[in-house]
Amino acid sequence: MQRIEKLEIPEMALREVIFNAIIHKDYTGAPIQLSVYNDKLILWNEGRLPEDFTIETLLGKHPSRPFNKNVADVFFKAGFIEAWGRGIAKITTGFKNEGLKIPVFEATMGGIMVTIERPGNAKKSNKNKNVPGNVPAKVADKVVDKVVDKVVDKLTDNQKNIIALIKRNPDISARQLAPQVGISHRKIQENIAKLKEFGILERIGSPKGGHWKIIEHD
Repeated sequence: MQRIEKLEIPEMALREVIFNAIIHKDYTGAPIQLSVYNDKLILWNEGRLPEDFTIETLLGKHPSRPFNKNVADVFFKAGFIEAWGRGIAKITTGFKNEGLKIPVFEATMGGIMVTIERPGNAKKSNKNKNVPGNVPAKVADKVVDKVVDKVVDKLTDNQKNIIALIKRNPDISARQLAPQVGISHRKIQENIAKLKEFGILERIGSPKGGHWKIIEHD
């Protein structure tokens, strides 16, 4: 008699991710950014970890040291948070209880990035879809086919997107690539290293003043 909707991402855990972003945000910087893709959600929040804290610290038992104490106090008194220092544990527990992959937390680009995999959508192909950075998948595949015939089967979708974006703008930086591809700066660097290993990509000049070169194969 009553329809029950089960969300693909645990509502309580997702709400906790957003609460954490609001409480720990550096309000002198950029706004909180939530990006929704076919296979994942990425929430990025400008702010720094407490001194001597790492991502590993957050994932374990740790004291509460909110960046904005007054905001945290209001949230606590309003009943939005139940206990100090348990936000991350509440998030990971929510995903574990649903049998879902735990979100990936990263300190990157001057803030904290949380990547949440969308169950049921993670394995869907990007064929005929638009990839981040306004590069259609068909265009990315066409660019890749022209330059990397020998290793095209080894490339991931992210690597194909990186090649297409660099082909369009050889001066683009790794940090500029990250939000357009939809992965972290660290992952961009790992993929670039792989493309260099494949003999597809070369850096001409200095890291700051140089540019990328796509190496074409006969």
